[in-house]
Amino acid sequence: MYAEEELYIWGHPNVRATHPTTLEITKEDWLTPRGDCIIGVRATKAGSDFGERFRKLARRSNTRILLQIKGGGVVEEVWGWGHPKITLNDSVRIIARRSRYVCDKTLMVAADKAAKDISRKLVGFLQNPRNCARVVLRAFCLSDHEV
Repeated sequence: MYAEEELYIWGHPNVRATHPTTLEITKEDWLTPRGDCIIGVRATKAGSDFGERFRKLARRSNTRILLQIKGGGVVEEVWGWGHPKITLNDSVRIIARRSRYVCDKTLMVAADKAAKDISRKLVGFLQNPRNCARVVLRAFCLSDHEV
């Protein structure tokens, strides 16, 4: 099984992308310097906007989830896993987490990257509020059976 979501994010001068364990995308149009996990604002979608197929796959522990960001000539990929407690019910933000912590904002757990691991060229691109990046989310269920 497979599902895909596409959204767009814009840059902000306060994008720092230095958080060691999370990476966040938000629909909000503002960002303080304390939001060091946020890589993009004014997102065109959050978890509650995703289709049911994607949401269902994200709730499976045997689903691989890819968050791909394209902007400024850079393609960045973050891989993680689904989890039975993922709801994607938040209407403002999505978060990729290195840990297995889950809340309504959680997109994936056990991610292989956090904000601090994102290409500094892409971070520089996303510090300009006129710049827009394309984000593609893909969920791949590895089997029909839970593991």
